[in-house]
Amino acid sequence: MSDATTTWPDFAEGLYERLTGRGATISYAFEDMVVEVPDHTGPDAPRATWRLHGTLSIRTSEPA
Repeated sequence: MSDATTTWPDFAEGLYERLTGRGATISYAFEDMVVEVPDHTGPDAPRATWRLHGTLSIRTSEPA
């Protein structure tokens, strides 16, 4: 059995757990963001382009 991450939700969850387990705070701010979202994993996966005209802010925290 492989421990490789194969989905974006699994990747995000693993990253969040690793960083917050070290007491980190995650805070992102993006302006006029362009994201290419793959249909599946792999270098040749077709991608959809998402454009956000404005600001996206993401903050996480957990009670101490």
